[in-house]
Amino acid sequence: MFVNTMTRLIEWGDCDPAGIVFYPRYFAMFDTATALLFQAALGIDKAAMLARFGIAGFPMVDTRARFLTALSFGATVRIESSVTALGRSSFGIRHALFDGEACAVEGEETRVWTRRDPEGPKPLRAAPIPDEVRACLARSR
Repeated sequence: MFVNTMTRLIEWGDCDPAGIVFYPRYFAMFDTATALLFQAALGIDKAAMLARFGIAGFPMVDTRARFLTALSFGATVRIESSVTALGRSSFGIRHALFDGEACAVEGEETRVWTRRDPEGPKPLRAAPIPDEVRACLARSR
């Protein structure tokens, strides 16, 4: 399935007072990496994607991470993100953050392709992932 790679500098604002990444910041990095994976796969940014497919987004419904090594202020990390599963309306993403060649953090997410439902009991509802998107995410890069 599709894989995207990005690099990111660890900023002071990512860190706790000891100068190591505060763990919730990894989940913000995962969110950015997921948006960039879709951008690379579809060739359009997230705002254009939301408009083109008439969706509200793809909220996270499950996430987890394994912290293998601490990352510190000033490090430049490589984040490799890949699609691991494609369901009818949900999909899985795996993230691996590398400090040099060493994997420092592994993360996994399950997200759901959603539309707004102003008349339903909840504001969002799952929607089928369009075939066009499915084809782009299923291909190898």
